[in-house]
Amino acid sequence: MDTDKILFEVVTPYRQVLSEEVDEVIAPGEEGQFGVLPGHTPFLAKIRVGDLLYRKGNQLFHLAVSNGYSEVGYHHVIALLDAAELPQEIDIQRAEKALKRAEEKLAGLSPEEKAFFEERAALERALNRIHIARVK
Repeated sequence: MDTDKILFEVVTPYRQVLSEEVDEVIAPGEEGQFGVLPGHTPFLAKIRVGDLLYRKGNQLFHLAVSNGYSEVGYHHVIALLDAAELPQEIDIQRAEKALKRAEEKLAGLSPEEKAFFEERAALERALNRIHIARVK
């Protein structure tokens, strides 16, 4: 592998979504976005729902991701996620229906209820999927 590249792998419980050599990875971390370039100091980080970006040359690519973890090494990033989708894999109509369902359920819940947080998470995932699908 080229030492000025990063081997970037994205894995869910169901499949390997991506395995490519890239120039940069920008991930939605628990405390904000973090970027990784070749030679980065190794660390582990929690990933939250959001737009996981990676750059190859001058091209920027997007993935809609759910919660998980990343392992960063000097020349690799492995993201282990609950879910990850490429923009072209996202069914916008399905995501919009999920958004509407979550909004309707949230309207009848109070923040003290456990279901409130579950529906808020569903709303966040749906909004993220819609956003990434439109970035294409």
